[in-house]
Amino acid sequence: MDLKAKREQKLREIVKFAYQNSPAFKKRLDDAGLKPDDIKTIEDLEKIPLIRKDNLVEIQGQNPPFGGLLAVPPQNLKRIFQSPGPIYDPQGEEEDYWNWKEPLLAAGFTRDDIVINTFSYHLSPAGIMFDEGLRSIGATVVPTGVGNTELQVRIINDLGVTGFIGTPSFLMTLLKKSEELGLKFTINKAFVTAEPFTPSQRITFEEHGIKAFQGYGTADVGAIAFECEYHEGMHVIENLILEIVDPSTGKQLLPGEVGEVIVTLFNKTYPLIRFGTGDLSKLLEAPCKCGRETERIAGFMGRIGDAVKVRGMFIHPGQIAGVLKRYEILADFVAEVTREGERDFLKLQVETANIEEAEKLREELLSKLRDVLRVRVDTLEFVPLHSVKSEKKIIDKREWK
Repeated sequence: MDLKAKREQKLREIVKFAYQNSPAFKKRLDDAGLKPDDIKTIEDLEKIPLIRKDNLVEIQGQNPPFGGLLAVPPQNLKRIFQSPGPIYDPQGEEEDYWNWKEPLLAAGFTRDDIVINTFSYHLSPAGIMFDEGLRSIGATVVPTGVGNTELQVRIINDLGVTGFIGTPSFLMTLLKKSEELGLKFTINKAFVTAEPFTPSQRITFEEHGIKAFQGYGTADVGAIAFECEYHEGMHVIENLILEIVDPSTGKQLLPGEVGEVIVTLFNKTYPLIRFGTGDLSKLLEAPCKCGRETERIAGFMGRIGDAVKVRGMFIHPGQIAGVLKRYEILADFVAEVTREGERDFLKLQVETANIEEAEKLREELLSKLRDVLRVRVDTLEFVPLHSVKSEKKIIDKREWK
């Protein structure tokens, strides 16, 4: 049985299971006049209305905590996380629940590796996602999380760490810090994600003996696609169905056409079916030299929604608005994201009728924004009413070279 046939068999199984066990999915099919037997092929998925990541906050809020999408009792969950939004992300009891084992094996990780995992283990699932993927391979994990740059390079030196999980910019920061401190940098392989991976970064890593591979996934879905040794696009993992669709119609597009990344999971805990990530990409036509049967996508090509990823965390305009609404003196806002060197910078302009009084709230406001966004606002500026002219609430001014 070829890969398409295997996926379609799993598709028929998960559609029937979700219809019986996920109230929200049953309602989607019923509202569309569909029954599980109407969905037999990947092409049939077009019949099912999309559900988007940007809608999860509202969906979960109307029917907390999981919006009727969960297909098992909450007591059957291994962990529950909260991503920015807020969005609750369940983890089922399955081994390698988020499917990162396949991408990590492709990147060359083995049971002989000692790996620092620099993603957060706090609230959001990224840290645990990769921790469990590495453990399913048998690798030893050092759960360093984010920050503590000097401590992390000393850990690398002391333990002879061979692998890195995190953002490419943080790997660059650690590399520079180790040179600054004169410490041995033993890492020879890296798996990077959560932000664009530039050709110049790859060259720098290779010059230092580090083979770096990039992956693509989300907190809701887990792994979606990954690079092989040829670094020509990203292979879609075997254990899901990926569509590239016209965001306005939900119709599947041909290879080479840019559209929204839609995924369907064969996950009996949280069966997300036709889940719109809000990310843009395209399918690549030519087969890969590595010989893998899976299709490839071009990687991240932008977003259709209002959310912007800053230092590895998605920021939604509604999160900022929700904090500002707590203060009667504050009004409209605009945020700008720029990049200097290897770091993102977040600037926030907030309208107020009384700048002098607003200044008294500065430290409290910055603290509350950090609690909600999980990234620090680098520059906060209070401006007079009607100063904010942009209709877009978060403006991304970064250029990736």
